[in-house]
Amino acid sequence: MPLALLALAIGAFGIGTTEFVIMGLLPQVAADYAVSIPTAGYLVTGYALGVVVGAPLMTVLGTRVSRKRMLMLLMGLFVVGNALSALAPVFGVMLAGRLVASLAHGSFFGIGSVVAADLVAPQKRAGAIAMMFTGLTVANVVGVPLGTLVGQAIGWRVTFLLIAVLGVVGLLGVAWLVPEQPRAEGVRVRHELAALRNVQVLLAMAMTVLGFGGVFAAITYIAPMMTDVAGFADTSVTWLLVLFGLGMVGGNLVGGRFADRALMPMLYVSLGGLAVVLALFTLTAHNKIASAVTIALIGALGFATVPPLQKRVLDQAAGAPTLASALNIGAFNLGNALSAWLGGIVIAAGFGYTAPNWVGAVLAGSALVLAVVSAVLERNAARGSGADGTGEQERVNV
Repeated sequence: MPLALLALAIGAFGIGTTEFVIMGLLPQVAADYAVSIPTAGYLVTGYALGVVVGAPLMTVLGTRVSRKRMLMLLMGLFVVGNALSALAPVFGVMLAGRLVASLAHGSFFGIGSVVAADLVAPQKRAGAIAMMFTGLTVANVVGVPLGTLVGQAIGWRVTFLLIAVLGVVGLLGVAWLVPEQPRAEGVRVRHELAALRNVQVLLAMAMTVLGFGGVFAAITYIAPMMTDVAGFADTSVTWLLVLFGLGMVGGNLVGGRFADRALMPMLYVSLGGLAVVLALFTLTAHNKIASAVTIALIGALGFATVPPLQKRVLDQAAGAPTLASALNIGAFNLGNALSAWLGGIVIAAGFGYTAPNWVGAVLAGSALVLAVVSAVLERNAARGSGADGTGEQERVNV
């Protein structure tokens, strides 16, 4: 394994910790600022929307510098945002800090995915991407539970200060281990944007929004759901997040392995399974053992979609992958924002803390439908290309 992949995983670990730790601390933050749980959920939605905006913005700015330097700048921005969140005197300032930190997220994973894919042979690209995302998933086994435990025992502000320190470690890891890569010559924003005319790229991004959004519909409100519905103590949320993280690690590695062999079948299995499990969560959430198993399955099935979706975007946007890759990371977080918002709506409407699970099931099921549509269009394009005698599969453009 190239050491540069380890450096990317270190940065991903820090970003993953700040993205997910807020879910375990949502009740504490809401109580401290005297806001409702759905209002505190804007810290999830706001971060996700910041990723959506920051992914293309920071990636376009990054075309002027080397990829390594841009990754270092992004980690610096991440540190500033988390420090601001930790010191925020009012809810609005904390939300602003989350937004600042989120600007680094999409571009880091987008540029990092391209760097990871370029470090290995073509047939190992999904595995390399999965290795980088392992930092994100391991964060949910180590960083998020520890951050939740610290936040509950000492205070959530301490958690975010420690995350800022973790960001410094990530910055040093990138500076030390990632090799210098010159800025790609001849790359223009117009050239990168051209990839977005490819309907397969757009379908893959739509699958990302809906499929991964299904995960966040349930997980955003996991703390109140498990304490108020399943009957767990507040302190139990920590080990429940560990289960979710373990599921993420396993699903991410399996998804990366099989995406290099059978990408679309991997998507069918993971998205279909995710829809079913989320629907069942409305029932299993009332039982401690069943809910714990379900949480692990949601993590596994949800993150089994990450490597194949990211690889599909890279494959379909060949020749202009950087912006498309970053935008797909933004698509993951657009799904997070959409599902967190919809979950808050159904809770505020009085349907209870398990209602977001139905939202997630519908979103994941919709992503599965798009995956089937994408495969059908690809097969039809291949037949049409063969009929014309070109010998190549043409991309379907809009």
